[in-house]
Amino acid sequence: MKVAFLGTGKMGAAMARRAAAAGHDVFLWNRTASRAAAVGAGTVMPTPADAVAKAELVVIALTGPDAVESVVDEVLPAAAGKVFVDTTTAGVHVLERSAPRLAERGAWLIVAPVLGSVPAVEAGRLLVMVGKDADPAAFELARPVLESLGEITRFPTMRDAAGIKLLVNSMLFVSSLAAAELVATGTRSGVAREHSFGVLTRLAPHLAARSASYLESVHEPVNFRLADALKDLDLALEHFRGAGASMPVTALTRELYAELAETYGDKEMSAVIERYL
Repeated sequence: MKVAFLGTGKMGAAMARRAAAAGHDVFLWNRTASRAAAVGAGTVMPTPADAVAKAELVVIALTGPDAVESVVDEVLPAAAGKVFVDTTTAGVHVLERSAPRLAERGAWLIVAPVLGSVPAVEAGRLLVMVGKDADPAAFELARPVLESLGEITRFPTMRDAAGIKLLVNSMLFVSSLAAAELVATGTRSGVAREHSFGVLTRLAPHLAARSASYLESVHEPVNFRLADALKDLDLALEHFRGAGASMPVTALTRELYAELAETYGDKEMSAVIERYL
């Protein structure tokens, strides 16, 4: 299958390489062309519309709703007959704003947020969340590529899938912040960081992937930027407060991440521990 990847950041690049390894013809676009070239697989295209024109399936992997809307604007002239799969953590914005515009051009949109990091992509173990309200024919076209990335889980609607991704990410940010506070608290009371952190990872194993932040204040390599965590927290608060939810813990988490964003926004999100040290 001919597949375009719009966005070749860490996740987009990993997904493109995985699709190419599965035998698909891959076309790549990124606003910074050198990042597309660095993927090491597929053909780099000069514009997103050029990439879309070559493809049957278009996978979007960008940073948020504004980026997706901007790219959709650029590709509309080439969109007719194409199936778009948006893996971006963008809340329901893409469904509300971009899906109707693509439909007007005779294109289909599947909102399919993914759960997992680059190693999960490389191992084919992503969790791909897709609503059952996705167009059946469009989903069947996309299925081989999505299955090459990992396990597909179906939820009643694409709106549900988008919301669940925000819930999961919020849990990641809340628990990472709690760990930062508790490790720093232990340190101030005389408990070595490695001792408190080692026990906390038994309750939250995901913390181990960011051990350098918690143990040495080394906030690299960057797999999830602190600034992107802040963006996702804003999306979650907007989405769920719109449904009448009370989210004081998530709101406080957002406030504390925001305190670090100017200095550590481009660092790994666990740099939030710097607030407490």
